Amino acid sequence: MPGDPLGDIALDQLFREARTQYDWVPEPVPEDQLRSLYDLLKFGPTSANCLPARFVFCTSPEAKEKLADCVSAGNHAKVLQAPVTVVMGMDLDFAEHLPRLFPHDDAKSWFADPQMIRDTAFRNSSLQGGWLIMAARALGLDAGPMSGFDKAKVDAAFWAGTKIETNFICSLGKGSGRKIFPRLPRFDFDEICRIA
Repeated sequence: MPGDPLGDIALDQLFREARTQYDWVPEPVPEDQLRSLYDLLKFGPTSANCLPARFVFCTSPEAKEKLADCVSAGNHAKVLQAPVTVVMGMDLDFAEHLPRLFPHDDAKSWFADPQMIRDTAFRNSSLQGGWLIMAARALGLDAGPMSGFDKAKVDAAFWAGTKIETNFICSLGKGSGRKIFPRLPRFDFDEICRIA
């Protein structure tokens, strides 16, 4: 159960000092660390525990090349250099698993409308992508999320023959600290928040 607030060291690692990385130390991320990452992110909440995200962890040279062929010119080298780049998909058949994942209600029946299915899959797989980044940071990894890719090409390369579509991609590993921008501005609370 939740306890006391995290201390400054943890908050710095998860939020304040964490940076999007664009350059990577050539150090592999072992499979057991990827499994540990998933074992953390899977506990992040989603609507009706629908868990629509699907993950392909591209670690081999072949998988990286296949993905690099689908991304924008500016992301090509990032994908090839990163120890891992995750293709984050959203399963449009997620409701088929709801009898197992949400057994105390007939949640599968809630998803007859194709637009509701797509909205729910996108919203909640995006949320799971956020959990992935936070789990990576919690385990001492850096993250470099990207949206510069040809979605149709990534879908064909990694999800052919399924009802899974790509949401976004994210590189993982130990960032070199090079090629990062100075900390960019953020809004203050009073600029974009209100308490009603």
